[in-house]
Amino acid sequence: MPRNKRPADDDNLEFPLDVPTEDNSGEPTTDATELEDVFEDKPVSGHVDDMFSEWFLDYASYVILERAVPHANDGLKPVQRRILHSMRELEDGRYNKVANVIGNTMKYHPHGDASIGDAMVQLGQKELLIDMQGNWGNTLTGDSAAAARYIEARLSKFALEVVFNPKTTNWLSSYDGRNKEPETQPVKFPLLLAQGAEGIAVGLSCKILPHNFIELLEGCIAFLRKETPEIVPDFPTGGIADVSEYNNGKRGGRVKCRARIEARKKNLLAITELPFSKTTTSLIDSIISANEKGKIKILRVEDNTADVVEILVYLPAGVDVQTAEQALYAFTDCEVSISTNICVIENDKPNFYSALDLLYLATEKTRELLSWSSKSNSLNSKKNGTSPHSKKSLSRNAFTGASKRKRLGKRSSRQSTSASNPTKKSLSAKSHATTYYACSKSKLSVFRSSTPFVPTSSLKVSKRLSPKRSATSSNSPNTPSAGSRS
Repeated sequence: MPRNKRPADDDNLEFPLDVPTEDNSGEPTTDATELEDVFEDKPVSGHVDDMFSEWFLDYASYVILERAVPHANDGLKPVQRRILHSMRELEDGRYNKVANVIGNTMKYHPHGDASIGDAMVQLGQKELLIDMQGNWGNTLTGDSAAAARYIEARLSKFALEVVFNPKTTNWLSSYDGRNKEPETQPVKFPLLLAQGAEGIAVGLSCKILPHNFIELLEGCIAFLRKETPEIVPDFPTGGIADVSEYNNGKRGGRVKCRARIEARKKNLLAITELPFSKTTTSLIDSIISANEKGKIKILRVEDNTADVVEILVYLPAGVDVQTAEQALYAFTDCEVSISTNICVIENDKPNFYSALDLLYLATEKTRELLSWSSKSNSLNSKKNGTSPHSKKSLSRNAFTGASKRKRLGKRSSRQSTSASNPTKKSLSAKSHATTYYACSKSKLSVFRSSTPFVPTSSLKVSKRLSPKRSATSSNSPNTPSAGSRS
């Protein structure tokens, strides 16, 4: 095989792009005016600008209206609404495999099964609308749920009673025109404030914090009595919250959340409740990272979390427990700041509201739905010549005979057990705190105690405190008369 000829040292290997060629007379053949004309030419970008302005605007509008931002009427994102509608279609009283629900939801949702499955798991972990069975993950540790073919779900009794009513629902065609789906569900409850929501769209984002179940109902009653209620966030993970800068959930407001830390021994701290949006894994990683940077001193960390949170932090000899506790608040994720931004869809466009605005809209919507239902029942009763309360509505109608009695008996016994729990009936305490709360773990309980939230500005933790954090902390208000919610 012939070898390639190696270039000589004096050979010029560069392309003569900027050197004009010469003919036999020795004069350049390229005219200087032609070069100027070439460099003065500009690309015609009008077509690209038109495509970008039209297509990108369509894409942004679709993401905002149809994916990331919940609607003001029912507090649901489109994928959540389609999941609930699909589960209502499959509802027969028994558990359905989540894979079957996902497959049925794809008749209405034009995206993949993974997005439907993730949305369904997040909706079920809020423990309000979906009755779960199987390994649905752990919101405390951050463990993911099992595969969709291994877990089961059905609608809760609360969802069947509050969310659905075909007579008061506006129906639209699905993306392929083969089926009908609800425009919004006729929810008779401030669901968006109870569950919270978070979404990132194109050009805007949404961050709505969850609120206490009973306090929302009391707020609705206050609106019906022409009174102005006061609501603050409440988190299922527990912890302590500073809501002095909540600003009623408007843009620019924020909430400081702290973990609950107990001193069990001379050199042992126990974290029993987490700040919102944090897991035990992320919290332990932040503690280990702060220890490696020399901001705190610990011996080891143990995670004993199961049904309740228990993170044990062992301290070396000679370290003060209170100083170590405040160092955890200052340099780890034991204290986080969460910004709020209530953005919802109403009248086919995004709107920014406050928490009281959403509560008022939900109250008026519920009153309209109930008044329409009462008028419809009275008209039907007059037409049929019967009382509107004579017919019993059965939410689950698939069971017959002994299996139905057995199933309903099991569910009623489970309800009676939870009703006998004293932590679920602590509604007698009426002393309301002004600013600082200890967040509750139960959505159906309200309890007040005297656990103060001490601002970081009043603590001398370490000289390593960064100027940014110290400046932010110095603006914190003084500790008022403290209250808590657990």
